[in-house]
Amino acid sequence: MKPFESFLAPQLNDYIAHRQSQGYVIRAFRGHLQCFDRYMRDKEADWRALQPAFFLDMRANLDMEATSVNKVLSGARLFFDFLVRRGDVADNPLRDIPFLKEDIVVPFIFSPQQTDQLLQAVCKTVRREEKLFLTDLARYLAVLLLARCGLRISEPLGIMRQHYRRDDATVYIEKTKFRKDRLIPSPSAVITEIDNYLSLRKRLRHDDENPYLLAGKGHRPLSEYDVRSFFRRAVKDIGLEQKRKIAGNLIFNPPTPHSLRHSFAVNTLIKIKERGGSLRHALPILATYLGHSEYKHTAIYLRVADALSRKRLLDFSLWQRRKT
Repeated sequence: MKPFESFLAPQLNDYIAHRQSQGYVIRAFRGHLQCFDRYMRDKEADWRALQPAFFLDMRANLDMEATSVNKVLSGARLFFDFLVRRGDVADNPLRDIPFLKEDIVVPFIFSPQQTDQLLQAVCKTVRREEKLFLTDLARYLAVLLLARCGLRISEPLGIMRQHYRRDDATVYIEKTKFRKDRLIPSPSAVITEIDNYLSLRKRLRHDDENPYLLAGKGHRPLSEYDVRSFFRRAVKDIGLEQKRKIAGNLIFNPPTPHSLRHSFAVNTLIKIKERGGSLRHALPILATYLGHSEYKHTAIYLRVADALSRKRLLDFSLWQRRKT
């Protein structure tokens, strides 16, 4: 972890310690403050420089997307609120600094058919040599859990063996993002795949003491990099590889492992809507299943699902018009 280097390093360390004492996860937040710290160091700033004009220049000169600039500004603003409460400064110089207008990021959404194709392609990349087969099979299972259970990529890699509960077909996810624990039911097809993997692992690794459900080398979990590599290769194999596209203030992201989580949520909501179910009642259940800290994070998927439904209706109307 890189240390702070500007003249405000002692105060920044105090603030990080304060955040940790309040139970916050500070890894990403610290990164935003480090960006602010580097800017002050490079500008050789001191207490006299910390005026609103300094932060307007910082907002204009940070070489990153608007969303990232706003995160740096927000982190710095909260830091100065802390200094005001402590009596180190009289006013917060960022109080009236407006955020930049952010671009709208459109995630890639796999259709159910594309998800099936992707999983088939990942399965085909599993190598049959005995020394490689188990590790490749574990990587396939990691992608399967992303697709069928809507997990974040770090979550299947961190599951311990005792957290897999075959009898009630659940997987226990422990203290991931937002420090939330959750017990999630898994589809029977996923349970069967995990059972087959564990049975084979027991037969091929007699001295296996790896504590993770999806074992990497030695006593370590799977590498996130390797799972991403498997995913990228499969995306290319099924013809969905594409670059990031920008159109005005819209950013269309290419397929990533996290796209499977987005796709799980969106396709779940679409199925509920098609069955005539209540999305309002489904939302809190889906939020709990996904491990969201607030319903508003899950509600975003409603807009995506609605947009996809309207696009499908438009495509169907155009097809009907051409047909007649």
